[in-house]
Amino acid sequence: MKNLPGTYALILACSSDQLIKIGKLGHFLVQPGYYIYAGSAFGPGGIKARIAHHKRIAVRPHWHIDYLRAYLHLNEIWYTYDSGHHEHLWASVLGCSKGASMPIAGFGASDCRCSSHLYLIRSKPSVRRFRNRLRASLNRHGRIFSHKLK
Repeated sequence: MKNLPGTYALILACSSDQLIKIGKLGHFLVQPGYYIYAGSAFGPGGIKARIAHHKRIAVRPHWHIDYLRAYLHLNEIWYTYDSGHHEHLWASVLGCSKGASMPIAGFGASDCRCSSHLYLIRSKPSVRRFRNRLRASLNRHGRIFSHKLK
């Protein structure tokens, strides 16, 4: 990964029901499946720095995703170095995906008008299908990379 700005999605796996607290949003029951979070990295260090942050468990959680990340396994990362702020489009496309549900309204969206930046899909999501849906929405989108973690 490079120190360039861009948009990313974290694919987090959950294998069992868990009751967790997410900052000021409150307590939520997290259920088995794949949670996909859409975010952006336009600060210092770009995608590389933001992904490095998400790979670690935050000692002092700052963002909503930091609270969730402490309980779920980071399975895969999708990202682009496109200079457009596409996290809102990514969240919208994820929300319209077959079988997707919004587990926590307002998650990751406290600074925008999106319903949420987090969606739950019961079966493993496909980056290929996501790319196709995204390109149907925005013809000039940059290349989307996928990085699987163990």
